[in-house]
Amino acid sequence: MALCCALSNEVPEHPVVSPVSGSVFERRLIEKYIADNGVDPVNGKEVTVDQLIDIKTPPIVKPKVPSATSIPAVLKSLQDEWDAVMLNSFTLRQQLQTARQELSHALYQHDAACRVIARLHKEVSTAREALATLKPQTGYAAVTAPSVATSAEASGVAAQPVEAAGLTQEIISQLQDKATVLTQERKRRGKTMPEGLATVEAMKGYKTLASHPALHSASMPGILTMDIHAADTSHILTGGNDRCATVFNKDTEQEIAITASPDATIRVWNITSSSQSAIIRAHDAAVTGLSLHATGEYVLSTSLDQHWAFSDIRVGRLLTKVADTDGNPLTTAQFHPDGLIFGTGTQDSQIKIWDLKEQSNVANFPGHSGPISSLSFSENGYYLATAAEDSCVKLWDLRKLKNFKTIQLDEGYEVKDLCFDQSGTYLAVAGTDVRVYLCKQWETLKTFNDHTALAMGVRFGNHAQSIASVSMDRTLKIYGTE
Repeated sequence: MALCCALSNEVPEHPVVSPVSGSVFERRLIEKYIADNGVDPVNGKEVTVDQLIDIKTPPIVKPKVPSATSIPAVLKSLQDEWDAVMLNSFTLRQQLQTARQELSHALYQHDAACRVIARLHKEVSTAREALATLKPQTGYAAVTAPSVATSAEASGVAAQPVEAAGLTQEIISQLQDKATVLTQERKRRGKTMPEGLATVEAMKGYKTLASHPALHSASMPGILTMDIHAADTSHILTGGNDRCATVFNKDTEQEIAITASPDATIRVWNITSSSQSAIIRAHDAAVTGLSLHATGEYVLSTSLDQHWAFSDIRVGRLLTKVADTDGNPLTTAQFHPDGLIFGTGTQDSQIKIWDLKEQSNVANFPGHSGPISSLSFSENGYYLATAAEDSCVKLWDLRKLKNFKTIQLDEGYEVKDLCFDQSGTYLAVAGTDVRVYLCKQWETLKTFNDHTALAMGVRFGNHAQSIASVSMDRTLKIYGTE
């Protein structure tokens, strides 16, 4: 029976057998292959030249040693080329077999994934249909709000129902539609930097342009919070220790302002008439946080009564009220840019992420010590900045649900407010002083020390071309370049 080399498929001159695969090879070919790869070409197991076993066969008459210019020399070179082609062909056959196996496995995984996705879509559709058939009071627990005070009725503001109205399917659809639009706009904006955004060099050169010290009463000094009109950043709203809310620029296009205070009320104001349009009594204790939904029709509030509430500011009615999962007083609140999730801070140093539609706690971020004083979502939708009484600012990745950066401040530094600019490029910190950080590098670009007391709030102007801050020293300061 003729022997055949497993590599060249020819009768070998010097046949050897591999002990690891039992295959027959031409000695010169298998030695080249082992020298290059160190394994048996048939089964891929390690083998050495010393392990090869010679096979005794009848001697083959060898031709005379060819000279460099003879026809046999040409034939020898052709033989060497043929050997190389055979080795390469064998390697390609092996790679082809491996690729076929990997492709088969990938196709199987894709088919399985498609089946799982189809099943999940079916389950989601079934759940939505079931939810749509439920009444609000059965789908969501109705929570009784405190009675409306007689003074509210005397001031001409209608008393509101004492039961939560519930999140109807219409409201949920409205929130979902708005989130879809905001997500698409954010992704489109995220591809390029906004035109006119303040540069890093310009930010480093910012200085105090104006200081307004008489916005609130001197008998109860201190400005506790602030916000800037989204459409016209020259119009600023401040809330003082004197229980007054002040719109700094009278020419604002904003139609309403919302204030909350330790008297446990949320008040909706009509700026043009300087009158209250609604009083929402959703809480039993001091209101500690407010965040307006992107629709401009709903407001999120947190309170020391251990609840967060979601209310309709158009009619001044509580829609739903949910208790903290651990029964802790809440200290702050902020909507995610898409408006379907939001974050709350607690007095026991927890940051909690909530699903508004499901009214459930979906993630927790531990790591701070002391009550949470502020939190802010980046416009990119991926980052969350938080602060507490531990003199540090923590940055969280909402995709991986983990802390990826901690900015450690000076010992005893108090953080009262955090704010990303509209592009997510800069982060401002207000407290012992006012600081601006460059996101991603997280380096300090500018520090303002001209407040004589604790800075309580900070906001960016349009394209970060200006910065405004308020303080317990009763001043509103504007920073920028002349």
